[in-house]
Parts: sequence; structure tokens; C-alpha cells
Amino acid sequence: MSDQHVPLRTKMAYGVGAVAYGIKDNGYSTFLLLFYNQVVGLPAGIVSTVIALALIFDAMIDPVIGSLSDRTHTKWGRRHPWLYASALPIALTWMMLWFPPATAQAGVLGWLLLAAVLTRAAIATNEVPSLAMAPEMTADYHERTLVLRYRYLFGWAGGLAMLFLAYGVFLAPPLGALSGPGALTGFQLYGIFGAVVMGVTVLISAIGTHRRMAHPPAKRVQTHGLGETLRAARETLSNRAFLILMASGILAYTNQGIGFAISNYNLNFVWQFSSPQLLLYAGALFLGVVLTFLLVSPIGHALGKKRALALLTILHALFVTSTYILRLLDLFPEPGSPALLPTFLTINTLGVAFGVGAMILGASMMSDVVEDSEERTGRREEGLFFAGALFMQKCAGGLGILLAGWILSLAEFPAKAVKGSVPVEVIDRYTLIFVIITLVIAGLSALISLRFPFGQEEHEARLAKLAVAAAGDGGKS
Repeated sequence: MSDQHVPLRTKMAYGVGAVAYGIKDNGYSTFLLLFYNQVVGLPAGIVSTVIALALIFDAMIDPVIGSLSDRTHTKWGRRHPWLYASALPIALTWMMLWFPPATAQAGVLGWLLLAAVLTRAAIATNEVPSLAMAPEMTADYHERTLVLRYRYLFGWAGGLAMLFLAYGVFLAPPLGALSGPGALTGFQLYGIFGAVVMGVTVLISAIGTHRRMAHPPAKRVQTHGLGETLRAARETLSNRAFLILMASGILAYTNQGIGFAISNYNLNFVWQFSSPQLLLYAGALFLGVVLTFLLVSPIGHALGKKRALALLTILHALFVTSTYILRLLDLFPEPGSPALLPTFLTINTLGVAFGVGAMILGASMMSDVVEDSEERTGRREEGLFFAGALFMQKCAGGLGILLAGWILSLAEFPAKAVKGSVPVEVIDRYTLIFVIITLVIAGLSALISLRFPFGQEEHEARLAKLAVAAAGDGGKS
């Protein structure tokens, strides 16, 4: 591991590897519930429950991949064998998700569950080792934020680029539609194109980071029997700072999951935007990501990571719910009003900037936990920590989709609905529930994040102690 400045080309290559996760995350959050509910015709509550059930498998596979990644010792290091091997499974399982069989409802639900499990597992074999490389690239407290912002920039860029192509090409006439008879073909083209991009970008990232990172670690994690390995993993994951970040993060990512899962319902049935307006929406989201890319490091420097995280979490929730609060109060432009689109896009651009900034800071703080754990346990287990973080994100995303399905069910939102035909009272009911849930969850997440036990001074003191210890034993485990 080096504590020096990470070259721009390495940051860029590292960031490109997040495109696959961005496409998967955006597709799961934005289109998967819509596809199986509005296109395939399954009940929203059942679909969201099946998607959430796939997370049970993640509870087993993510920590296993993280631990195995920590203990992989090859001439290409700990992470890169996993990166190269993951490209093809990611592409194939993603494509499978959008090609359900023409069979009875139970058969389609079984296919969805299997495809969701396989897709999540394939993504984990890439994303866990990739995230674990961040604290290995640099030990500098603020440089880690600078490195990870590229990960989030490219991850969101990949997801939003696919969103843009979905709205503008694959799910628009003449190729397809968001619902109705022509939608199936459009979604399948979306799946095929996404699979190709995911596989290619994973390989580009692995090749681009190979020279700097593909070498055996300075400190080897010892391999023991199953019982000893489980005991060590339990000790590692009981780290207080880690548990605080997990609790705060699962709430924050649940909010993100809810927001994305109902975004198409809001855009089409609440605001009744046209296809060109949906393209502008995708562009505005990316503008928000670029904005946080420029501002997150200065904010983290000025406030400290944990205070900046809490502030951005609250601001994100306030901005993403404000349009619906104002609508319920009859203070927001009506559908068709010339003022609607620019007002809505401005507010949502800022909301996205705050939300992504909070995620970057949380990931940077997770990197700092690695040395805290190393000081306490004598083991350096980046893979295990980031497996836990990734599993948290997946759980939260699945929980968000589950809650979104329940919101729609409670509001009695009709399946295969037509734009402009959903009763106002139904829309009011489900947006009100969305607003309340989002604000409550964000408040809890911010309060928990403020309990994070250390900052820059403690981190730098810890690095000095570890350096002295490493010099004393010659750097050997």
C-alpha cells in the first residue's frame, strides 16, 4: 500500500470499474419493478418481495467473497484475479434478468428470483474486490475521498447513461415503450446493450489498474480453519466504527432505493413528463453527480467527514421530497406548466448532488475503518469490510424496492396504468407516504453518522503507530 498521491490515470481506471455496478444498481432501482409489474404483469408487492428475497443469498456470498479476496495470494495480487474472472458472468446474468420465460406466474417469479441471485453474485465478485482496493491505493485521509469520488462519478455516469439510452432509444418508439405491447422488446435490447457495456468496462478497469495494484500484498492475511476464520471475521465486523457506518448507510441507501423504485411512477404518473423531458431529467441527474464530484472534498475538508455526511444526508432528503410536499400544498407547478420542468430539474439536481456526496464520504470513512481494525486485531481485511458495506447497500436497495412496492400497494396503484388516468387521491396517498418515510429515515441516518468515533487526527496518529509496529517486525505478519 502507498500513502502517496494516486495518479489521475489510475483514478480514472479505478472509476471505470464502477460502470457495471452503476448499470446494475440503476436498472434494479429504476426499471426492474416497473418491468415485471407493468410489462410482464405481475403484482408490484409480490415482485418487490421476490427481489428482496434474493438478498438472503447475498448474506452468505458477500462476506465469503470479501474474506477469500483478502486471502487470495497470486502474482497478480489479491484483487485482480477476481476482477478478470467476473466480466463474463456479469454480462450473462444481467442479460438473463430481462428475458423471462413465457410461462405461468409461478415460473416467472422463480426465474426472477434465480436471475436476481445470480446477477447479485456476479456483481459481488467484482465490486467487493474493487472497493477493497481503495484503502490499498492510499492511506491519506483526504486522498481517499478524491479516489472514491471517481468511483461514484463513473458508477453514476454508467447508470445514468443507460437511463438516458433507455428513455431516448430502447424504451421509446419505434424500438420500445415503458409499458404496453412494445415494451418487452425494448427492455430486452436494454438488457443486451447493458450486458456488453458491463463486461467491457470491468476488463478496462482491471487492465488499467493492473500495473499499480496487481502485486502481492506487503502483509499477508493468514488462512486458518473454518472455525477460526469465522471467529476472526466476527471480531473484525464487530468494530464499532464499522457498525455505525453500516447502520447509517442502510438507512441512507434504503431512501435511495425507494426514490429510484418509484421514480418512473412519479415521472410518468405524477408529473406526466414526455420522452424528451425524461432525457433532460437523466441529464440533470448526471449534472448533480458532476457537481458533487467538484464539491465533496472541499466540504469534507471544511466540516470533517462525519459532520459533512450528516448535513448532506439531511439536505438530500429535504430536496428530493420538497417537490412532492409543495405539490400536496398546491404550491408547485401543475403538469403541463412551462415552469414545471426547470423547477423540478433544478431541485432534483441539487438533491442528487447532496445524496451522492454523502455516499462518497461514507465510503471514504469505511476506508479509514480498515486501519482502526488493523490496530485492534492485527489483521488488514479490506475485502471483508467492503463486503459488509456492499451487502448493506444491496440490503438497503432491496428494502427500498420492497417498501416502494408496499407504498404502491397501500395506495392501490393500478397495474398497467395509463398516464393521466390514475386518480389524484391515489397519487396523493402514495406520495405522502413516500415523503414521511424519506424524512424519518434520513433523520435517523444523520443522527447515527454523528456517532462515528474518530476523525483525521485520530486516523493520522493510528497510521504513525502502525508504521512503527511494521518497522519493528520488518513489515511481516
